Amino acid sequence: MGEFFSFLGNNLLDFWNYTGYANATAGHFAMIVVGLIFIYLAVTKEFEPMLLVPIGFGILVGNIPFNLDAGLKVGIYEDNSVFNILYSGVTNGWYPPLIFLGIGAMTDFSALISNPKLIVIGAAAQFGIFGAYMLALLLGFTPQQAGAIGIIGGADGPTAIFLSSKLAPNLMGAIAVAAYSYMALVPVIQPPIMRLLTTKKERVIRMRPPRAVSKTEKVIFPIVGLLLTAFLVPSGLPLLGTLFFGNLLKESGVTRRLAETARNQLIDVITILLGFTVGASTQASEFITVNSLLIFALGALSFVIATASGVLFVKLFNLILPKNNQINPLIGNAGVSAVPDAARISQNVGLEYDPSNYLLMHAMGPNVAGVIGSAVAAGVLLGFLI
Repeated sequence: MGEFFSFLGNNLLDFWNYTGYANATAGHFAMIVVGLIFIYLAVTKEFEPMLLVPIGFGILVGNIPFNLDAGLKVGIYEDNSVFNILYSGVTNGWYPPLIFLGIGAMTDFSALISNPKLIVIGAAAQFGIFGAYMLALLLGFTPQQAGAIGIIGGADGPTAIFLSSKLAPNLMGAIAVAAYSYMALVPVIQPPIMRLLTTKKERVIRMRPPRAVSKTEKVIFPIVGLLLTAFLVPSGLPLLGTLFFGNLLKESGVTRRLAETARNQLIDVITILLGFTVGASTQASEFITVNSLLIFALGALSFVIATASGVLFVKLFNLILPKNNQINPLIGNAGVSAVPDAARISQNVGLEYDPSNYLLMHAMGPNVAGVIGSAVAAGVLLGFLI
């Protein structure tokens, strides 16, 4: 009888050692709180719910503690586990180009085509990327790590994942979560910067209505765009190629089914897998480090620099533009590639000062230019850091 109770006691002890309660640390609970905050922001504030719900729930899943010696093969970092196999789409850079294919299929470049000078605003906003890159170098990060951290300033989660998977795989979880966090916080971060850097007179500048763009121009744009950008930075081809291909599917008018699939079912499935696995990769033991905190701080700073650069560049640009053809500096924030949220912020802030001045269509020009710009910047960094 004593042996029976001893055997039963050992079984219960073994079971206890397998449970999350026995293996939990303060770090696990801290990360679970972070995941709950993400879900709260998505559900109650509607901050990028398509991104924050999968990432937030992924953080919960990734921080369920278990005994690594038990050989359960359930963790995202355990070879051949289900989550590890799904995560390979992130680590190998498969998901971001597919996301870009969907983005291309849902993006209308008309605002940029009708007013090509807006592309320089998208280019100016990329200063945030290179500013953060230099600051990260000063803080002791390697050039490869600094490049991966800097791309957060583009407010482009897929590009951040693609670049960090190539340059700094060990920092990818922190970089991806930071990039998506700041994308979601666009409505919080950008308006104060825009108000600080503009005058009341500048905020009410009225821009000329965009001209009508022909179908021929829309079809030619992705072809010319690919050739110009990919020849300049061949290393950005996976992102640029899929972005412009998706746009050609949309604008050609003869591949509607393919375009619909790319911008609906395909991008939805990949967004679920990417968001969930990125969230699950934030295990406390891998994520709660000094470097992670520095990455979040540098990411915030790069986003601020990017927003300020776009606004200040428009103000500078206006010095050489005719009075009757000036640009409202409030669309300068849209140079980051958080489409279309950054453009909506331009619109909302503009309406505060002139309820009849609609800036959305104008802001979409630099906004879509920012998508191209962040992919080109990623290609530049990849080209000399790989």
